[in-house]
Amino acid sequence: MSTVEQPATVRSTTAAAPEIKTDRVSGPSRGFLDWLSTTDHKRIGILYLVTSFAFMMLGGVEALLMRTQLAQANLKVLDPQTYNQIMTMHGTTMVFLVVMPLWAGFSNYIVPLQIGARDMAFPRLNALSYWLFLAGGIVFYASVFFTPPEAGWTAYTPLSTGPYIPGNGTDAWIYLIHLTGIASLLGAVNVTVTIAHMRAPGMGWSRIPLFCWSMVAQAIMILLTIPVVAGAVTLMLTDRHFGTCFMSPACGGSALLYQHLFWFFGHPEVYIMILPAFGVISEVLPVFARKPIFGYRAIAASSLGIAFLSMLVWAHHMFATPLTPVVLAFFMLSSMAIAVPTGVKILNWIATLFHGSINAKVPLYFAVGFLILFTLGGITGVMLAIFPIDRQVTDTYFVVAHFHFVLVAGAVSGIMAALYYWFPKMTGRMLSERLGKISFWMQFVGFLGTFLIQHTLGLSGMPRRIYTYGAEKGWEVENLVSTVGAFILGIGVLLTMANVIWSLRCGQRASPDPWKGNTLEWFTASPPPVHNFDVVPVVRSVEPMREIRRRVARDQRTTEHHR
Repeated sequence: MSTVEQPATVRSTTAAAPEIKTDRVSGPSRGFLDWLSTTDHKRIGILYLVTSFAFMMLGGVEALLMRTQLAQANLKVLDPQTYNQIMTMHGTTMVFLVVMPLWAGFSNYIVPLQIGARDMAFPRLNALSYWLFLAGGIVFYASVFFTPPEAGWTAYTPLSTGPYIPGNGTDAWIYLIHLTGIASLLGAVNVTVTIAHMRAPGMGWSRIPLFCWSMVAQAIMILLTIPVVAGAVTLMLTDRHFGTCFMSPACGGSALLYQHLFWFFGHPEVYIMILPAFGVISEVLPVFARKPIFGYRAIAASSLGIAFLSMLVWAHHMFATPLTPVVLAFFMLSSMAIAVPTGVKILNWIATLFHGSINAKVPLYFAVGFLILFTLGGITGVMLAIFPIDRQVTDTYFVVAHFHFVLVAGAVSGIMAALYYWFPKMTGRMLSERLGKISFWMQFVGFLGTFLIQHTLGLSGMPRRIYTYGAEKGWEVENLVSTVGAFILGIGVLLTMANVIWSLRCGQRASPDPWKGNTLEWFTASPPPVHNFDVVPVVRSVEPMREIRRRVARDQRTTEHHR
């Protein structure tokens, strides 16, 4: 890759950029074909984002169909088999085709810019990861025209083995896990190598942006856990088609083996989806509080602590299985321990806002909404870590409510904050503040209406994964409220999508640094040129843009003084 000589003084990259030839980035646009063959990290990031938001719309429709079926007792909007298929499609879509690839999109676009790199370390491998992800989604949704999967997003054995579900839907689910898993592994390797070896001059590990720290922690977890779930579904595939007996108790296999392997991936997966949101919140809050992040080192260290502890808590998803009391106690204590680094982050974020000069823009709305809702989800998570409580509410809507408080309130709120924060950098246009705030409040109120009341449903005994219930159960009012909330939430998300489409054509043009940000992505033009930077500055602090603005202001004062 071509190198750029470091000048003595830093100049803005908004001026006409000299052409920089490099074999790592795509050349000038050739239209549609250029998008198909691109290796530019920015275009690959946009492809990830657009594709994932399309899958989000599919997953959202599936969620609304389920909520419509459950709005009243004894409804027949969906039959039992169709309900199971839609539930499986929804859960799998949101985990493997929405949240994970959305973060892959943001990391692809933003990480090289934040560390002052021209591209990802392995551009062609980066492109391959996107096409594997897309192939996984196509294979999975192609099953709709044949036999959709219906064993749930966890595909527990022996339910998912051939004698119980003989169609090819579960096979499509297995292929999805393999294809998207390989895509995630390639992305994790790329992110790790890029951050480790392609940082700007002066950017040591103690000056890496916190979003990059969260992506490093996520990459470590992906590299350690994806091979485990890949092995588990491979054993399931051989049980289904080649006569082996790893997972079926009927022939001497172990259904618990699959649960251990799946949840060794499945619980770190929760943090794989939420850690990038932590990084976004750590970027957004100091910018809109107009003060440095409180406890940079503590937040960075807590990300690595979460990555480590997440490997020790998988069996708290299995408290209803016949585990010994010693094992139950170990996983209960380790599940409580993981709340410590998470609490460190929350306290540091609150301290960052405290006495700050608050600039109440839409990214900050979603960031503060994240703090409130994710904290509530964390409280119920600690409750579920206590195995006597977990045994009372396991497989009820209390668990559904907790899970969505963590992932919808956590990951999706973080995604919305990232979208509103980095959209000007990606497109050169500003999103509508008014429409953004309306979208936030509809999502916030809709989310609480949908999932807060589900805790009550769970405590009153409503099992999850049922497609209907009788009027004598007394669950109709709560389910109707939850369904209305789901539609409000869906409208709020659609408003953001409408905001994006409208702003791409008619939005106010964005300057290179509309938020007065702290990290290097705001040093280049909006959107950035193909080569990202005309000049890569020397990094002298954890907030390089603040340092650059000080130096520019000092130079201007010196020039005026000499005049």
